[in-house]
Amino acid sequence: MAKLFGSSGVRGLANVFLTPTLACKVGSAVATHAKAKKAVIARDTRVSGPMIEDALVSGLLSCGTDVLLACIVPTPVLAYATKALKADVGFMLTASHNPPQYNGIKVFKGNSLSYTEEDQNAVEKTVDKGTFALTDWRTLGKTAYFDAAQIYMGMALKAVSLQRKWRVVVDPGCGATFHIAPALLKAIGCKVTAFNAQPDGYFPARKSEPTAESLMDLASVVKSLGADCGVAFDGDGDRVAFVDENGVFVDFDRSLAAYAAYALKQTGGDGAVITNVEASMCVETMVEAQGGRVIRTKVGDIYISEAIMREGAVFGGEPCGAWVHPQHHYCPDGPLSAALMLKALEEENMSLGEFISKVPEYITLRENIACQNELKYKAVAKIEEKLKDLFPDFTGFSTVDGVRLALKNGWLLARASGTEPLIRLTVEGESLQTAKDILAKAADLIHNQIGEETT
Repeated sequence: MAKLFGSSGVRGLANVFLTPTLACKVGSAVATHAKAKKAVIARDTRVSGPMIEDALVSGLLSCGTDVLLACIVPTPVLAYATKALKADVGFMLTASHNPPQYNGIKVFKGNSLSYTEEDQNAVEKTVDKGTFALTDWRTLGKTAYFDAAQIYMGMALKAVSLQRKWRVVVDPGCGATFHIAPALLKAIGCKVTAFNAQPDGYFPARKSEPTAESLMDLASVVKSLGADCGVAFDGDGDRVAFVDENGVFVDFDRSLAAYAAYALKQTGGDGAVITNVEASMCVETMVEAQGGRVIRTKVGDIYISEAIMREGAVFGGEPCGAWVHPQHHYCPDGPLSAALMLKALEEENMSLGEFISKVPEYITLRENIACQNELKYKAVAKIEEKLKDLFPDFTGFSTVDGVRLALKNGWLLARASGTEPLIRLTVEGESLQTAKDILAKAADLIHNQIGEETT
């Protein structure tokens, strides 16, 4: 059987890969694996959401699992509600930042941690074999609706209170944060201007992924209104992006590094911050200055959350705006991150621009190198020692996810793409010339290795 789960759940084109039949099977398989008596389900605004939801519910009910429906709320709201209600399992129907024709099923445990590879493999085997724990008709599960937003807001309002009336422009991008993000920021005392705040699963206003390009309208509104900042979210609200008071998009790596340093400072500076192998070395610069340490994982928020739990870390996140605050739950949380950022700015008595300006800006370059799927992992494995020889002054080495070499003046990462016939090469340097030099040397090595594999 082809693998169902990727790094963010079961995801694919709606009604092509992710069909009602598959959704029903996933529901029954998870109920069987978790021996679930109570499940919570939510969805983002995608037009295929109700179709997938109905099928998933059927699978759960058939195994005797009672289902609580939250309707349209962000992923972190679903994850927190799963924990707060002591449910056995939670399901979020979303394809996150992907285009509207995609949808997905992300599964959470009762502690708000998304399913690990071990759980995913067990579910896939059950789907493959069809060994579902179907119940008698007398003991089928029941459905009910509940207000997940109210449960989440109770937690968030305890976590954040502000003294100043911040002027914030909010862009939910027609996604799942359309109501709760403006409501939360208003509730903590902000003066909020919201646009693209109508739910629309076609995402007509902008791409569901918040980037500098897709947030040009937000940047313009922030500047024209003289607001303190702008915040935006992806389709399901597990990512946040910021625009500063000058209408400038804030680099994801630098916002992550700045907040990580603040989070450590709040705990006295002793502790760990988790990020992935692709994040900028500015994270180390900021964290180590506070006396903390950085632990890097594979790319994927589940690996961040697992490491946070395992290491007892203070904070963790990926350089795409997915931030995890373990004091509250283990799911990346866009709306809570936006509120906590404002709290940080208030306590540091800084504007967003000033807060970010403390973080050094390094140069990142990327190159995608074509390599056949059957050769790409082998090629990456074989360059490990060759990279050490090519860069003998390396200061760190990791094979957590691909091959990552830390250098005195930068770093490089070579990873086989999980979805395309490519090897992805990422480098960072203290200057543009340094980054170019690292990229050129590493790219030549990879091209030569691919040539050896194909001859």
